[in-house]
Amino acid sequence: MSNFAGKAYGMNVITPLRWWTAIWQQIIFWVVVKTFPYFVKGLLTLSLIHYARWTIINRWSFPHLDKSQPKEKLHYSYMLFESNFNGSWDQYIDSFSFAIPSGLDMFWRWNIRYPKSIPLHDFYNYIRFNQVETNHYYNAYPLAASNDVKSAQTLFEGLTELAQQVDELTDDDFLARYNHFLADHQESLGSMDVGPVMTLNPAKEA
Repeated sequence: MSNFAGKAYGMNVITPLRWWTAIWQQIIFWVVVKTFPYFVKGLLTLSLIHYARWTIINRWSFPHLDKSQPKEKLHYSYMLFESNFNGSWDQYIDSFSFAIPSGLDMFWRWNIRYPKSIPLHDFYNYIRFNQVETNHYYNAYPLAASNDVKSAQTLFEGLTELAQQVDELTDDDFLARYNHFLADHQESLGSMDVGPVMTLNPAKEA
């Protein structure tokens, strides 16, 4: 289960596309990020996602480490999708497809044999076929889910603000401010623990 590190799952999907559509795809990425971010706004609603990125690798961009190394003569360029998330493979693909179906279709539509994000069955098979298993996956905070990280940031900001006021407060005022702090941040005070074992890419578990 090398794709897992604690509560997180690391996904890498590499898909081929024609070299001239790769150039067009790079333009689409730039336009969406700068002008039409609502195509991927649905990602912000998915609290299970730590990180997601699409990268175009042109057919002439692969490393050439030495003059003696033959240059690759590739027919296709490639798009690399990387993501880290909490939960199972199925949950992630389902959530991703329902959150930004138009965004997925815009980003992958030029890729070879892309079936569209809906219906899910064909999209499942496409991701399964092109996913590259993660041989080594490091996670600095394996017991922290995405929501744990967000809660820790909120708690840190609140504690910092309280600490800056301590010297100016009487004991009674501090107790009142502290109790108010606990009430405001109680949803961020959960403890981290080992999560349930989730499924890998179902087709590759067998």
